[in-house]
Amino acid sequence: MRTKIVAGNWKMNNDQNETNALIKALKSQDSFGNTRVIIAPSYVHLAQAVALTNDCEIEVSAQNMHEAKSGAFTGEISPSMLSSIGIRTVILGHSERRAYFGENDDTLSKKVANALDHDMEVIFCFGEELEDRKSANHFEVVKAQISNVLFQLNAADWSRIILAYEPVWAIGTGETASPEQAQEMHAFIRNLIQDQYDTALADEVSILYGGSVKPGNAQEIFSKQDVDGGLIGGAALNAADFTTIIKSI
Repeated sequence: MRTKIVAGNWKMNNDQNETNALIKALKSQDSFGNTRVIIAPSYVHLAQAVALTNDCEIEVSAQNMHEAKSGAFTGEISPSMLSSIGIRTVILGHSERRAYFGENDDTLSKKVANALDHDMEVIFCFGEELEDRKSANHFEVVKAQISNVLFQLNAADWSRIILAYEPVWAIGTGETASPEQAQEMHAFIRNLIQDQYDTALADEVSILYGGSVKPGNAQEIFSKQDVDGGLIGGAALNAADFTTIIKSI
């Protein structure tokens, strides 16, 4: 049975006090059951977040990392630095990193390889732009984003890969792919993995949906057969909303 996962990407939000308060509010909730709950604060609060969650089921992820193991890369963070403070998961390939910081398939291939070399788990993000959807090219775009970066991996590496489909046109816009659109794409992705590897591996990979998931639409989206949870943005900054989304699984 695939793992159900709800991850909160806090992006460039929350100072130290706000980070403390949000984590404490999440910890005050009832058990989240069998759902994995992951939060991704900013770099400067990761160690603090790890310390605050050591006594609970909430896990902490980084939002990004550099493709090199070390070196003269001012302002960047390596996987060994993350591992040294207890971080075992990293988000890679988010559309904002692709759009604003020029990350491409080559860069992401190196980042994924570097993360796996350091025994880290990767939440790998991908998704089409609005013009791709309108031109009915969305399947080909998603296929390329996945195959160009992840299909070079060995089957064993996939035990540390979580996929996150985020249609760019639905991130922070208030627009959301319909549950049917999400299911259609998730099933397409699972079939791609099956064709490249095998059915057993495809059935084991958790595929999350991200893109304006809110308490009001989470349950319907998560009810779809191939949607295994969500990568949540804005709603993850509110403890009550995030908790409602988690429990929608």
